[in-house]
Amino acid sequence: MFGKKRDPSFTSAVWYSQQDSREIKKSCISAEVVAAVDVNTVANEVYKYNFPSTPLWAKTIEGITLAELNRLSFDMILMSPPCQPFTRIGLQGDVSDPRTNSFLYILDILPRLQRLPKYILLENVKGFETSSARNKLVETLKKCGFKYQEFLLSPTCILENFPDQEAKASVKHRVAEGLEKESSFTPPKEEHIEPNSDSDDSSGQCSQKEEFIFKLETAKEMEKKQNQDSDLSIQMLKDFLEKDGEEMSQFFLPPKALLRYAFLLDIVTPSCRRSTCFTKGYGHYVEGTGSVLQTAEDVQLESVFKSVEMLSEEEKLMKLSTLKLRYFTPREIANLHGFPPEFGFPDKITVKQRYRLLGNSLNVHVVAKLISLLTG
Repeated sequence: MFGKKRDPSFTSAVWYSQQDSREIKKSCISAEVVAAVDVNTVANEVYKYNFPSTPLWAKTIEGITLAELNRLSFDMILMSPPCQPFTRIGLQGDVSDPRTNSFLYILDILPRLQRLPKYILLENVKGFETSSARNKLVETLKKCGFKYQEFLLSPTCILENFPDQEAKASVKHRVAEGLEKESSFTPPKEEHIEPNSDSDDSSGQCSQKEEFIFKLETAKEMEKKQNQDSDLSIQMLKDFLEKDGEEMSQFFLPPKALLRYAFLLDIVTPSCRRSTCFTKGYGHYVEGTGSVLQTAEDVQLESVFKSVEMLSEEEKLMKLSTLKLRYFTPREIANLHGFPPEFGFPDKITVKQRYRLLGNSLNVHVVAKLISLLTG
């Protein structure tokens, strides 16, 4: 997203427009978005639906010429380049992954702009901070005369009220750059935002020395979740849920998924104060894509799982079905990411497409705080 200054406001530019303008609004900064850029046609439809007056460029980043950028004369760039080259469970191709090409193009063209932007805000996953792409970014920033700060953040480390999306999946690497003053903001220590710092294993498995209590969970894992759910400063999940209705039936887990993945699910109840990160595969894939909601709160999870392995497949399904497990709806995931009530999707956007767009999304309030920090 590209932004342009209108004294005392500024304009901004969004590159990879699955980011949006609501972060700027939340930051209480008056701004005009002069261009939002993304090649994803579905993302662009949703963006246009929510921001009909914003110029939207449906093209690749590499397809933007230097002359086009110079004509925009923007003050800020907000961008969230593809994270797949840097994720800890991926191949970690870094700059050799073709999906970094657009980002490298930005770094190449930035020093050649007639007028440098005053601010750049970039987001990516944990893993980016040790990448060659990050090193190229810092090299370019120094060449252009920028000062910069870097943070590893999850929503609960700087926000009140939002349920904890576990840092091992959702910690974002943020780079805040400005040509002006250094900020006095002190980022939280990483150990405060890494609930899984004892293990970098995304599969949820543990060492052979740790005994499973039930549902493939150890005493340490259960204690961690209990501590998260005991933090009264965080809102319960029920505050982010939609009202039950007939349309909710489509979100209940099918029998096949229950039987195959029950022991791998991260199960939360409406009274919980945490969730795992929701990925773009949520609702389509089950393992490792996000928490599921137990709507039968009167059923004890431990009582179901402690005996279920001994049962026949039919009995097992009956037992698991008593939990009434369902996926979070797209609207609920949007709520957890701080999207305002007025945010919506065109009717033709399918549930699967909505999940894909919301997956690995950013918390709007976190980005707003970073913009305020950057421009303050």
